[in-house]
Amino acid sequence: MSHIWYLVYSKPKQEAIALLNLQQQGFHAYLPLYKNFKNTPGSGFLGFEVMFPRYVFFRPASAGQSISTVRSTRGVVSIVRFGSEPAVVKDATVQAIQQFEQQRNNADLADISPMQPGTPVRFKNSALKGLQGLVKSVSSKRVAVLLELLGQDQLVHVDHSQLELV
Repeated sequence: MSHIWYLVYSKPKQEAIALLNLQQQGFHAYLPLYKNFKNTPGSGFLGFEVMFPRYVFFRPASAGQSISTVRSTRGVVSIVRFGSEPAVVKDATVQAIQQFEQQRNNADLADISPMQPGTPVRFKNSALKGLQGLVKSVSSKRVAVLLELLGQDQLVHVDHSQLELV
């Protein structure tokens, strides 16, 4: 059975509140999240971000369930519309988003880091501050950077947070 989905436009930073309240009203609701690299002082880590800020997908759980109550749902500003009609999203589109989300969320830091082999980087928080090099390899814990020191190439292993893209 094919389903259509609708979209709500949420209040700023209240996607999770809208999601929870839609679910508590008996709607099927979906908030796509994706794993993203965060380069913070001390370490690089993976965190989750909302894929489409301020938008939450939802659909009625049964054929007779009205979507009119969604307008007054906590966290929701409005139902997304084209003219007077609610915007609809095909089930196949939502499934494609879910598949992408699952693939991205199964990736590790080395796959998601913007520092990939061959990328020029600059050291920012170490004795090597300001020096530039090329990323040689990336793991979930460290980045190997090829750096020219005193006329010779040196391989230096550092934490993701010690580097920035040039």
